[in-house]
Amino acid sequence: MGNVRNLEKLQNNIVISPNLFCSYNKKPYLCSVIQKKRKRMRDQEAYNRLLETGIRPSKQRLAIMDWLITHPIHPTVEDVYQGLYKQIPTLSRTTVYNTLRMLSEKGAAQMITIDDHRVCYDGNPTSHVHFFCKRCGKVIDLMDEKAPQLMHEMNINGNIVQEQQLYYKGICAECANNEVVETEDNNNIKIH
Repeated sequence: MGNVRNLEKLQNNIVISPNLFCSYNKKPYLCSVIQKKRKRMRDQEAYNRLLETGIRPSKQRLAIMDWLITHPIHPTVEDVYQGLYKQIPTLSRTTVYNTLRMLSEKGAAQMITIDDHRVCYDGNPTSHVHFFCKRCGKVIDLMDEKAPQLMHEMNINGNIVQEQQLYYKGICAECANNEVVETEDNNNIKIH
């Protein structure tokens, strides 16, 4: 429940959940109006993002872009498919894969390659740092960390750099809770 509230804060810059607002004020009509307005705003954001990056909007592309925007969990192709296939019965994993790849190639989303076995996507195309937990596999945005900014292609020793990603690997705060970790200089640290 706390994650839902945080997600709504991020999406709408509001402090209270609309569900709490509606149940507290006992105004179901107002609640449905607020929810419909937010959905239209999200739909418009997804539509605009597609147009801005030169992608022709379709029902499936809009749904996938909207899902990325509203689920900042760094989903895999399978996560997106599982999140949408009940709403769009004609959706296939291949369509999700191809659409996510296109979104990342056009700059509407980011493709994050953690290792040879895991590729996930981020609906936030701005440059920011990610953290990968080696224990639970979670990918976390580190928005307070300074992210490298690639303004244009760079030539480094004859290599043409076209994009960059920065992510750290380690143990997330949740997994590290009350765990002893051995450091490189063989000192044990108790992490709370």
